[in-house]
Amino acid sequence: MSIKKVAAGIDIGGTNTVFGLVDVDGNCLSQGHVSTNPQNGSISLFENTFKGIDELIASYDSKLKLVGVGVGAPNANFYNGTIENPVNLGWGVVNVVKLVHEHYKLPGVITNDANAAALGEMEFGNAKGMKNFIEITLGTGLGSGIVVNGDIVYGHDGFAGELGHVIIKPYGRKCGCGRKGCLEAYVSATGIVRTALTLMAKMMIDSELRKYNILELTSKKIYEAAMSGDIIARECFSYTGNFLGRALADAVAAFSPEAFILTGGMTKAGDLLFNPTKESMENSVLSVFQNKVKILPSGMDAGNAAILGSAALIWHELHKN
Repeated sequence: MSIKKVAAGIDIGGTNTVFGLVDVDGNCLSQGHVSTNPQNGSISLFENTFKGIDELIASYDSKLKLVGVGVGAPNANFYNGTIENPVNLGWGVVNVVKLVHEHYKLPGVITNDANAAALGEMEFGNAKGMKNFIEITLGTGLGSGIVVNGDIVYGHDGFAGELGHVIIKPYGRKCGCGRKGCLEAYVSATGIVRTALTLMAKMMIDSELRKYNILELTSKKIYEAAMSGDIIARECFSYTGNFLGRALADAVAAFSPEAFILTGGMTKAGDLLFNPTKESMENSVLSVFQNKVKILPSGMDAGNAAILGSAALIWHELHKN
């Protein structure tokens, strides 16, 4: 009987935690989810998640061999194997790798979701074969995973790679991190809504967006309006892409990546976002780097991307070693 090796991938979100079994080729064989319920504590979450993984493995009647567990989580420290004081979960320091080892007696690896996405891209997506690239995740916020010479850049403390919190506009918008002018405050789902509100105040023209109040307006509605030709909505994407392109140009000067890979809900806007971003980057980048750096969409299945990225943490470590 042939036994297939799989890695378990776990992605911890504020509302739901998803998990699945992924083989070395990036096939997600099965998956499940549990409610995160952060108020119940981290131990309860991991007990429920491990139980779910055990049930997935048992359903294959001993035909699978688990080789390790990868975890994507907020405020994750790769070096220490911990989640450290995540604001949206309300926990202190949780030693996740220790919990994995106690339950499975197998390797555990943890990092934040953007770094996990980058490794997933390198193992299974559009960065396959690349050694130097940067993954940009565009959701409620902006995350990034920086890969240099085939490895994630973690820095000396495990928290490097926060391009979302470089200052793109001095003394600009207040960011969720508490500082002013961060890239994330302009380039994210929440950022583009703030841009729409600003532009509607400045541009005295009709717009489909004006029918929504501040609580109803979303990045999805801005995209839909832009696709129908709404001038303000289209300007929102031009404005957003301009800021992103300038930030990418600065990152090129520091890292000289082969490509930027954009992932997350906002990338569904396609050329509305990619074209102004590319134009802005090329206009801003040092001449020695012009027309050398690609901007690509993710090559991973959006429905399984978080699980694939988390499982890739294990496959990447096994391939290295």
